[in-house]
Amino acid sequence: METQKVVSGNTEGDVWNKIAADLKPDVFNYEVQINQGTHVVDLSIDIDLGGGFEGGFALTLFKAPVSVSSDFKFAVHDEGFIDEIGKFFGMQDVKIGYEELDRHLIVKTNDEKKLHHIFSDTETRTTLVELEDFDLGIHHHTTDAGESATLELNIDEGITDIAVLKKIYDAFYTVLSAIS
Repeated sequence: METQKVVSGNTEGDVWNKIAADLKPDVFNYEVQINQGTHVVDLSIDIDLGGGFEGGFALTLFKAPVSVSSDFKFAVHDEGFIDEIGKFFGMQDVKIGYEELDRHLIVKTNDEKKLHHIFSDTETRTTLVELEDFDLGIHHHTTDAGESATLELNIDEGITDIAVLKKIYDAFYTVLSAIS
C-alpha cells in the first residue's frame, strides 16, 4: 500500500478538494487521514483485481477512534451481508423507529434510545440504506496498553468516485459526531 497521506483544511470542501486531487479512478490502493474538527478519520481503499484463478477483492474503510468511557455498542449491516460481527452480551436485533432502516438493515445495540438519536439525520439514513455489502459499528479492542474503541464502516467495494466517497464520509462523520 501507499504511504498514508494526512489531509486537513479549514472547511470540509478544502479537505475533499485535496483528496480529489490525489485520488484518481485508476488508483488501487489509497490511504488518507482526514483531520476535520476534533475528529481524525482514516480512509482506506484497497482494490485487488486478482489474476489467473484469483477472484480479487475490494474494500473501502472509514475508521475513527471513539471514547470508551461507556459500554455502548452497536452494529448495523445490510440484510444480505453474512456477518461475523459477533453477538455482544446484551445485544439483540432491534427496530430503532426509522422505517427505512428497520426494513433494510439488521441493527444490534445495547441502547436503542441512543442509537435512535445517532441515526436522526435523514441524509445519513438514506446513505446507509443505499449501501450494499457493508457493516458499521463500534469495535472494542483490548491490548496491553489498555482499552480502545473505533467506529468502523467497511464496504465490500473499492469506491474511487469522489462524490460517492464524500456522501458516505458525510454519513460516517455525522454518526461519529453523534456518538461523541
